[in-house]
Amino acid sequence: MSGEVVLVDAGGTNIGSVRYALERLGVEAVMSDDPGRIRAASHVILPGVGAAGPGMARLRERGLDAVIRALTQPVLGVCLGMQLLFEHSQEGDTPCLGVVPGRVLGFPRDTGLRVPHMGWNTLDTVREDPLLAGLDAGDRHAYFVHGYAAPVGPYTLASSEYGAPFSAVVRQGNFCGMQFHPERSAAVGARLLGNFLALGSASAPSTGEVVA
Repeated sequence: MSGEVVLVDAGGTNIGSVRYALERLGVEAVMSDDPGRIRAASHVILPGVGAAGPGMARLRERGLDAVIRALTQPVLGVCLGMQLLFEHSQEGDTPCLGVVPGRVLGFPRDTGLRVPHMGWNTLDTVREDPLLAGLDAGDRHAYFVHGYAAPVGPYTLASSEYGAPFSAVVRQGNFCGMQFHPERSAAVGARLLGNFLALGSASAPSTGEVVA
């Protein structure tokens, strides 16, 4: 990896913990809402905690929605940041960034399971990808806190199950997402963050095809 890693500063309350997780990997990421600095980064991370509507509103207020859509380097959405990569969220009937096709839906309330989904869950590989390198060699548990999720689709690299399967890791070209909190997922989170940082900067087609 060469160049600067930028955490998009759009008010996400987990941005500090993601930054510390990167520091543990030896990476000094910067927090910025400056479009020029984000465009110039080697890797961009969009953290997020909270609701889709306010999350998208913060991006639009700063003009970052259009900036993110146009990025060609590796981009990672974390938790809410992953959900905002999709076309639409059922939460607040919110149009999102649309760089990953599909809709984010609320967990059904008739399963007897508590919503939000909170705690450790297993990551099951759906499709091999450099982003998942080493995942099946050991522990596959990650830490989740969310009430909405993307269904499993052609963009899904790894899934988890909570009443029904949902996307835990996604990739659409250069846009990646982790529904769980890698910064709170011990060795698994560190491994997958490291895999993201190892992805090369390259323009990628907006299909299910993936590039390293």
